[in-house]
Amino acid sequence: MVVCVCNAIREKDVRTAAREGATSACQAYRALGCQAKCGQCVPFARQIINAERAAA
Repeated sequence: MVVCVCNAIREKDVRTAAREGATSACQAYRALGCQAKCGQCVPFARQIINAERAAA
């Protein structure tokens, strides 16, 4: 599933960034070499990161 259309970031990419230590959407995006543009994806990215952190 695509999380961020602006940057073509997929859910699996955000999950991987979270597993590698990203604790926020901004950190995850930086780890992927980009940044949030329009911001509509940030709440969804945050949910994914929180789910990964809870599962760890």
